[in-house]
Amino acid sequence: MSERVSQQFSLFRSQIKSRRFDDVTLRTLESVLVSKDVRSFIEVRSSLGEFMRSESLSVIREIEGKNVVHKILILDFLVRAFALVGDVESCLALRYEALVLRELKSSSYQWLQVTHIEWLTFAEQALDNSFSLVAAKACENALSSLQINDIAEDRADELSGNVQITEKIKRLKDAAVASAVSLSVQAQSTKHLRKKNQKSKNKILFNERTHFLASARFMSGIKKQNARKLLEHQRMQLFTNQS
Repeated sequence: MSERVSQQFSLFRSQIKSRRFDDVTLRTLESVLVSKDVRSFIEVRSSLGEFMRSESLSVIREIEGKNVVHKILILDFLVRAFALVGDVESCLALRYEALVLRELKSSSYQWLQVTHIEWLTFAEQALDNSFSLVAAKACENALSSLQINDIAEDRADELSGNVQITEKIKRLKDAAVASAVSLSVQAQSTKHLRKKNQKSKNKILFNERTHFLASARFMSGIKKQNARKLLEHQRMQLFTNQS
């Protein structure tokens, strides 16, 4: 890590520790990630990801009692930060949290309502990154949001467009469910193979141990037999000498 990058990293850490969640801090983060050296870039991004995952847990606990607008702003900042450091899992997880929070509070604050397009976009991104179950749930939320819109709107052109997007959401949901089932089957198959391999290893170890014990008994028997023969030979020599 170069001296310039190290300084920018320290500045970013200081800004996060000071809970400065704004565009200035995000620009500092971007400057940390500017590196021509691939190895250095990977190292820096990994360190940033680890730091952000640790800090985000503390931040989420701190905003527990804050108002919904403040929470959403902080979650949005964290989503953008994780996107910059390439932590897709954390980015999607926090984005989902923000969407769910908005949905829960939309009954009191209508402007927070999540549109079906937002849920659909999130579902597509989740499925692209193999978060199948989350994608399926997001599709369900998109369909629910669309049904609310259908009730509120009765224009023929709007309803026609909604039918098409409903079909698109349903297809995406089917794909997400199929992917989840496939991943589950793969996981079960992997688990079965691991068990089978472990049993095979245990069997080999047992056979080797059995073979070792048998060989040891065999060698012990030969030694005892040789000892008896030697003793008999010595006795015969003694008898012959006495004669």
